[in-house]
Amino acid sequence: MLAAAGVTHLVNPKPYDRIVPRALPGSPRTYTYVSGVVELALAAGLVHPRTRRAAGLASAGFFAAVFPANVKMAIDWRHAPPARRAIAYGRLPLQLPLVLWGLRVARAGSPRV
Repeated sequence: MLAAAGVTHLVNPKPYDRIVPRALPGSPRTYTYVSGVVELALAAGLVHPRTRRAAGLASAGFFAAVFPANVKMAIDWRHAPPARRAIAYGRLPLQLPLVLWGLRVARAGSPRV
């Protein structure tokens, strides 16, 4: 999942640019590219047993850190058609299981889902 998200951030950055909170300094595209590279690095770290614990912790932190972008998306899409609104609102509660998964991987040292 992280690798696929990382690739889409780099290949098709425009949708991600739109959800970067405006309060952040700099270009939204920079945040999009950096988050894509981070996702790829986290995915690689989860694959290797020697880096799995650190990558699990970093993944949990990453999923918590990107929550404001999901909140912005939900606010921006509050008047969108129902399907888009459902996607935006559905991303919000998804963050908690992702954070918990990262922590579980860090404790167990394996990427079991």
